[in-house]
This record gives sequence, C-alpha cells and structure tokens, in this order.
Amino acid sequence: MISEYMSKTRLHTFAASIVLIGCASLVHSAEVLSQQISPVSIYFKVDPYWPKHLPNDWVTGNVGGACVDANDHVITVNRTADEGNLSDKEMEVGRAAPPIIEFDAEGNVVNSWGDVKIVPFGIHDCYVDFEGNIWIGGNRDAIAQKYTHDGKLLIQIGEKGVFDTDDGTIKGKPNNSSKTRLNRPSSFAVDAANGDVYITDGYGNKRVVVFDKNGKYLRQFGRQATEEETKNGTGGVFTEVVHHVAISKEGLLYVCDREGRRIQVFDKMGNFKQNLTIPRRRVELPGNGEPYWTVFSRDPDQKYLIVAGGEDEALWIIERKTGKVLEGFGNMGHLAGEFTFLHSLSTNSKGDLFIGETNGGRRSQKLKLVNPLP
Repeated sequence: MISEYMSKTRLHTFAASIVLIGCASLVHSAEVLSQQISPVSIYFKVDPYWPKHLPNDWVTGNVGGACVDANDHVITVNRTADEGNLSDKEMEVGRAAPPIIEFDAEGNVVNSWGDVKIVPFGIHDCYVDFEGNIWIGGNRDAIAQKYTHDGKLLIQIGEKGVFDTDDGTIKGKPNNSSKTRLNRPSSFAVDAANGDVYITDGYGNKRVVVFDKNGKYLRQFGRQATEEETKNGTGGVFTEVVHHVAISKEGLLYVCDREGRRIQVFDKMGNFKQNLTIPRRRVELPGNGEPYWTVFSRDPDQKYLIVAGGEDEALWIIERKTGKVLEGFGNMGHLAGEFTFLHSLSTNSKGDLFIGETNGGRRSQKLKLVNPLP
C-alpha cells in the first residue's frame, strides 16, 4: 500500500511539474510575443573600439548630432558650450571638449574647432552639404550656421538669442513666420541641385523653412496641429517638435513629426504625400513610436529608411515607400551597442551607422553594417 501510495504521489508530482513548466513556457512565449524588437540586429554590429580615446582629458557633453563627409570622416557636435552640460567634477578633473570634433574612419581625432561664444546654444544636428560645408543649429538658440570644413563661419541665418517670437525671447509666443529669424532650429537638408537649405525650425516654431545657398528666404510650410488634426494624421501640420528632415535622391522630404508619432513625406514645395510610422518596442505600449531621426540606406534606390525611435531606444529599418518593417532592434542601457537617449543618426559610404546620444548617454557609437540589407 505504501509503495502504491508513493508511486501515485510521484506521478501526481511529475504531472504537476509538467503543467507548471507548460505554464511558464506560455508566460515566456507571451513575453517574447509582446516584444517587437530584438536586443541586437541581424544587419548591424556595434564597433566597441570606435571612436578612439579622446586627447587632452576631453569630456563631451550631450552629443547633439553626427554627420559624415565625403571621406567617411565623422563630425560630431556636442554641447560643452552649454552651461551645466558637464558636471562640476568633469569640469575640475577633465577639460570640456571642443564643440565640433572630426574623426577619421578609424575613430581617431583629426580636427576640432568651434568658439563656444559663437556656436549655437543647445547645438543640434550637423549636416555636411555637397560642397563639404557643415551646417549646425541649436535647440536653445535662434541661429543656423554654415561653416567651411575646417571651421570658418560662412553664413549665419538669424541672430543669436533673438527668436522668432512676439517678444524676441525664447519664452515668447512663436510667430512661425519670420523671413530672417528662427526659433530653435533642429536640423538641415541641402538640395545638391541648387544649394537650397531646408531647415526644421522645430522646437519653437512648427515649420520647415527654405533658404537659398546665400541665406535668402524662399518659402516655408507647416504650422501647429490641432488635437483633431493630430488624431487624424492630417498632413502639413506638426504636433510639437519638428525634429529632423532628410531629402531623398528623387527630392522627397522626410520630416520627423516627433510627438505626432509619424514621418511626414513632402515634395520640395511642401505638398504632403504620405505618412510613415514606426511601432513601439512592445505591443502593449500605446500608439506609434516617436521618430527622432532618419537616414536612407546606401543602395541606389534608397530602399530603406533607418529610423531612430528615441522614445523606445530602438532603431527601425522600414521600407521607404511602404513603411513595412524589416527589423527593429535596440536595448536600453549604457553598454556598447545599447542606447540612452538615442537622438541622431548618420551613415557613411559603407552603410555603417553613427549614433549620437544626448541626455544621460552623452556619447557617439558606431554600428557596422555586417550583412547587406535585402
């Protein structure tokens, strides 16, 4: 009897274990299914040795942008000009890095420049145009600047500290209309056909404004969206920050309407074409993801958009024309290949990605293309 009782007990225990394992597997499967991204990419792999160590005890602040020139040199802009961007200890023990740093393809510093009294506050984006000049702006300032590759100021649009608002201050009511003033510009795209520069005047104003190669106002499009327009995905209006613009080979503008949770596509005259969206990192998170930045894949047709989903610390590869997702990847954290305030993107001739991280991250990273995009 005792033997029979023990056998039944073992059988029941075994059956219960199978049930528990099955339940655990179901829970794990649900967790896996809720994830829409992978921690790592099939196509990109972090290069933990890029960039090399900075010289002279330099410490970078928030990295407001990264751009790549025709020689695959990477230029980063960081906010050491801003008061409070470095800690007291960093200021005592280290030295504030120059606002603009140029790295060669291997990650060695080959040049640096920038007068902290002249460059924009809240330095934001850098863009290398077809002539090798570098454009920078600032989300705490009112200027866009065009420099030679070695740091000579060529053009400044707007006046430092004088905003396109009703009282000229950063706290004033946005006008969204000036032909000479800006209001916290965030990014640039230059048309190689004629040199026109498209500026997302997007932290204070809600517009894309266009100037010719000499800084003369040409036109603008965009305004503040209503709640209903945001809900309906109405084209040509922006919810909050107009964060980034990129221009494709066929002349379409891809504009990150960040809090509108969409990328709006326009022609050069500002005629709306379509909306593109990115998912969230998990299915239970509400709405679409917030697109911070976009770059095009390097194939002749620019088949894909690579999108920084800063809110979720994720990168998304989507088909440019349809928005179909090829891959989403990214992990939140401070280790190599992880993201903390994923902010900006750039790409070199090989298709490698260069990441700029701001609040809390304060660094640049390289993601090497290891498998070609299909």
